[in-house]
Formats: sequence, structure tokens, C-alpha cells
Amino acid sequence: MFDLSRRPRRLRKNKAIRNLVRETHLRKDDLVMPIFVNANLEGEKSISAMPGISQFGINAIDSEIELLLERGINQTLIFGLPEEKDAEGSDTWHEDGITQRAVRRIKEKFPEMYVITDVCFCEYTSHGHCGVVDSDGKLLNDLTLSNLQKQVVSHAQAGADMVAPSGMIDGMILAIRDALDDAKFQDVALMSYAVKYSSGFYGPFREAVDSAPQFGDRQTYQMDPANKREALIEAGLDFAEGADVLMVKPALSYLDIIQDLKREFDAPIACYNVSGEYAMIKAAAEKGWIDEKKVRHEALLSMKRAGADIIISYFARDIALEL
Repeated sequence: MFDLSRRPRRLRKNKAIRNLVRETHLRKDDLVMPIFVNANLEGEKSISAMPGISQFGINAIDSEIELLLERGINQTLIFGLPEEKDAEGSDTWHEDGITQRAVRRIKEKFPEMYVITDVCFCEYTSHGHCGVVDSDGKLLNDLTLSNLQKQVVSHAQAGADMVAPSGMIDGMILAIRDALDDAKFQDVALMSYAVKYSSGFYGPFREAVDSAPQFGDRQTYQMDPANKREALIEAGLDFAEGADVLMVKPALSYLDIIQDLKREFDAPIACYNVSGEYAMIKAAAEKGWIDEKKVRHEALLSMKRAGADIIISYFARDIALEL
């Protein structure tokens, strides 16, 4: 039975006591800031669907990295947009590919920045799918694996600290770990988009990287939002194959999945506060309907409370000023 003489409000009386008993804390070290690097761009270009977020040309990366470091954000996730796309997305494994050039520049000028690279093909392929497709438009799982191996080795050679495969290709973690180890990159960490749902929250991102599929959709490889048990199967396979970090994407609508993975696996759990989640908060704030600072902090705090150790968020750069 509860002791009816208890008065929980005693511990909410003022800011000092609220701070003292607070259970969950959001820290700068929890946050990763995504950066879009465009090979066809000079300078910086705003992304209309994501207010406050831009694409950067190689020549414009420095100022963004400097700002992140100044604000105490020492981790970034790089997305590349190539000069030209082809059916395989071959720019992803070229020595002078856009991601490789971006990584080399960052690591040479800012060695203290921890650089994670997105490993996928949708931004690089002419068809917008996450790998090799046949004449009927079907994504070919095992042929895609060999291209993933080439991609991660090239990222590691450029200086990436961690690679983050996002395509939900079966067997990708084992193939990537084997390729990295064989190339003597045993120290390059691997963060798997282990549980990536086929979500409606990705819309603004597809504008940011021009990655909308030219036909069909990605429901044959990304997960059904209705499925919960399947998330543990996917994460379990990736963990067994050698993933160092397991990610849930998106975050806000899948806090229960974050909690399940945290409970089940002895590994750091990441989540991706995706573009649609970001854009909704920005749009409502622009209308004056919500307090952006309060809501964004509450949203990211909910992810941490659910069990996320790492939060990838477009809010990272700005929310750092408040932490």
C-alpha cells in the first residue's frame, strides 16, 4: 500500500530541488549532428523543408564544424550528395567521392571531431533505392553487400571513425565487419541502423539529399511500423554479426522500441530524431503554436529517458547552447 502521508510535490517546490532529484539528463556528449555535403555546391544552401539546416559545399564545411566544436558537439554524421548518380551509386566507393573528400577535410583540419559516415546508396543511385536493383526494380540483397564492402573500406581509408549502414540489407553487418577487418580497419566502429521503419517521417530528408525512389517504395527492406517483435529479431541479428551500436529510426514514434532494445542488448543504443520530427516542431513553432526550445528539449529528453545513449538530431547544434 502507498503511504498516504507522502507529498511528492515537496520535491518540486523550487528549481534547486527539481534539479537535485532529476532522473534523466540530456548532455552534449549524447548528441550527433548530421551534415549534408553537396559535390555540386559552392558555399551553403538552405533546405526549405528543414528550416535552419543547409547543404554545404566542400569549401563551406569548415565554418559548420568550427561552430559545432565551439558549442561542444564533437560528433557528426556525414551524408554525401554526388556530382552524378548512376545505377549502382559508384561514387560511394571512389577515393574522390564526395563523402571521402568531406571526411578527409574534416579529419585533417579538425582531428578532434568524431566522424561517422552514412553508408547507403539512395542518395547516389539514379533510381533512389538502397542498392543494386534488377530490371524489374527488385533490390538485390547479396549483390548490394559487395558494394557496401567497397564503400565502407573507402570511408575508413578517408579517415572515418565509425560507419553507419542504413539500408536494412540482410547480412550487411557481417559483410561490413569482415571487409573492414580484412582491410586492417579493426578499430573503425560500426553503428547499425538495425531497426529502421518504413516511415512517413522521412519526407524532408528526401528533399535534402534528393533520394526519393524513382519507382516503387522501400517497404520490402525497411520495417513495417506495425511490428514490434520484429525489431528484436533485426537488432539481434546485427548484434550477433558485430554491430557496436544499435540504432532505432525514427525516434519519437518508436520510443517503445528504443526501450525494448535497451532492455535486451548489452550495447549502446542510438536513435535518429529524423527530418519529419524536426520539421514538425519547427513548423509549429513558426506558427506560434508551441515554444520551440521547450518542445525540442522535451522531445530529445524523452528519447534519452526511453534508453537512447546516442541521439542523432538536427537540433544538436542549437540545443547545445542550452545544455
